[in-house]
Amino acid sequence: GIMRLPDDLEPGVGVAEALGLPDVRLTLDLNPNRGDLACHVGVARELAPGGDASLVFSDPGVRWKPEWHDGESRATAGGVTVRIEAPERCSRYLGAVIRGVRVGPSPAWLAGRLLAIGARPINNVVDATNYVLNELNQPIHAFDLSTLTGPEVRVRPATKDEKLRTLDGEDRRLGPEVTVIADRDRPVALAGVMGGEETEVTEETTDLFLECAAFDSGHVRRAVRHLTLPTDASYRFEREVDRTGLERALVRCVELVLATGGGTAETGAVRVGAPAPELRSIPLRPERVRQVLGIGPDAEELEALLAPIGFTPVAGAGQNGARELRFEVPGWRNDVVGEIDLVEEVARRFGYENFPAEDRRFRPSAVPDDPAWERADRVRTLLVGHGLLEARSSAFVPEVRGGARAEVAVLHPLSNEEGFLRIGIVPVLLDRLEYNFSRGVRDLRLFEIGTVFRLAGNIPAAARPVGADRGGEDATVRFHEEIRVGLLLTGLREPPHWSRSGVDHDFLDLKGVAAEIAERLFDGSVELGAGGDPAADAFAGGWLTDDRLRILHDGKTVGVAGRVDPGVVDVPAWAGEILGAEFRLDAVEPRRHLRYEPISAYPAVRRDLAITIPRSVPAEAVAARIREVGTGLLESVRLFDLYEGEGVEADRRSLAWAFRFRSHERTLTDEEVEGAMHAITRGLKEAFDARVRAS
Repeated sequence: GIMRLPDDLEPGVGVAEALGLPDVRLTLDLNPNRGDLACHVGVARELAPGGDASLVFSDPGVRWKPEWHDGESRATAGGVTVRIEAPERCSRYLGAVIRGVRVGPSPAWLAGRLLAIGARPINNVVDATNYVLNELNQPIHAFDLSTLTGPEVRVRPATKDEKLRTLDGEDRRLGPEVTVIADRDRPVALAGVMGGEETEVTEETTDLFLECAAFDSGHVRRAVRHLTLPTDASYRFEREVDRTGLERALVRCVELVLATGGGTAETGAVRVGAPAPELRSIPLRPERVRQVLGIGPDAEELEALLAPIGFTPVAGAGQNGARELRFEVPGWRNDVVGEIDLVEEVARRFGYENFPAEDRRFRPSAVPDDPAWERADRVRTLLVGHGLLEARSSAFVPEVRGGARAEVAVLHPLSNEEGFLRIGIVPVLLDRLEYNFSRGVRDLRLFEIGTVFRLAGNIPAAARPVGADRGGEDATVRFHEEIRVGLLLTGLREPPHWSRSGVDHDFLDLKGVAAEIAERLFDGSVELGAGGDPAADAFAGGWLTDDRLRILHDGKTVGVAGRVDPGVVDVPAWAGEILGAEFRLDAVEPRRHLRYEPISAYPAVRRDLAITIPRSVPAEAVAARIREVGTGLLESVRLFDLYEGEGVEADRRSLAWAFRFRSHERTLTDEEVEGAMHAITRGLKEAFDARVRAS
């Protein structure tokens, strides 16, 4: 077709140059917190060598200096009254009236600018509003003034089942979730989203009312979700617009309309709502910058880095009258709220590629580690030291897994196999075990630290968190969430080697790991048997046999360990015995400072003692009694032999113990050691009918 060009073009100029081409398009992927970059000025401010102060705007050749008519909730100017009836939905509303406008196609430069960013030119008025939207990040809407009854503009919630035909030709059924711009009689636009068809600007329009406002981001987001109608305007409002820049944007739009469509702008302009918010200032300590970033810019260098992107240095006094470095945050940067945000801006402006490539080990904060992290780190260090590998599993499980029935259902599950939240860690690890068995892997040592979920009403009082107040439970709490540690052992105790025959893990291996967990992590203990203990049953969850241990902390069951029921696992014939344990992470004490004691300079004395006791007496009970009745000279006791057979009664067994005695003050005499041994022998005889076995 034929393209009409402006008459003032000089003959011989290339058409690309005349149309403002060739051009470059930058496609940006913005984070939600940087809505200020959704416009040309925002990006230019970041890229221009001189920053915000060096930006040059196109001159429309027309000037408009308004006289503002202010009101807290109502104001009138240019013959139009504006009311804000829902201040929680609209904090500021500005408006201007232009009369005698000639609506028609936009000039080539304006249409070309919009085409370059993928926008469709409509007419000179609408194009001017879209130009300001993309230039200054401020949505502006133009109404045909003759279609506004009153003429009046009201910002209010929509009523139930209220209807509006929007500019896209769709009839929208509204509700209280939606904020509307209404005239005296009806809604005429969706606030912050889209205008209405009845008040749109057409070629017959001569008088305009221009709107520039700050709508609440949350209410705009709810309206978009309710109507399924995202727009360029709602994108900005959902990320919050610059409430200090409304006047600048409205003046810019009025001048562009006057330059492209003629007409006369009323001197009086309306401004309703709260005044523009005061810019906040944030202190920035150079020493904090050095601590976090490892670079040392002084105050002048920090100002040179931050001032170009709008952070204005302001004078301030610190302690003892010393100058405090503070920066005023521009209105368009609502994501900057603290000193650490300024530190991040310094890092960006300095350039990540300019940081020195040095290994600098330091802690950027004095805030201590979270106790839960410290507990998990202690557990992880201990179990990795035993050769266990850490697993990471999903918390979503089927209703029954590993013999455990889940209690907490997911409201909207991703699949039928992930419809519940796990009730324990070991049942999930058993799935990992089956996965390895199906691939021929026999020897496994796994652990996992993760969250489990239960119905609050199903938790026995004895199984509630350590230190919890059991006197007044909150009846409104439906679900209980806690972090647990689970582990599995199966297969060879150590890697196969030609120098020894392989031995599988057994119950004593598990007991040793459980005992070390209890002793080293929370000064606890383990105890054989857990039948009839509701707390132990709460941990077992269907996967544990009756051959089990209780893990105790301050006399309270905080975990269980034992043989896994073969019926809950698909176990091949060549697999070994499966052993498992599970305990609460909150029982573990956070990292403590080690306490050192001096080593005795005097020699130790060793004595051995073999006794026979009834088979029903566990060895750990004998060891506890020995420590109880032993004098202060007993340094250690160790079981080194178990014998059952010839020379020992059928209902008894022989246990051989090694004792180590030592003093920190002197060398022990035979009489002192024999006296201690006699006390131990007498105590065992009284407690267990122990008999000393002849050598």
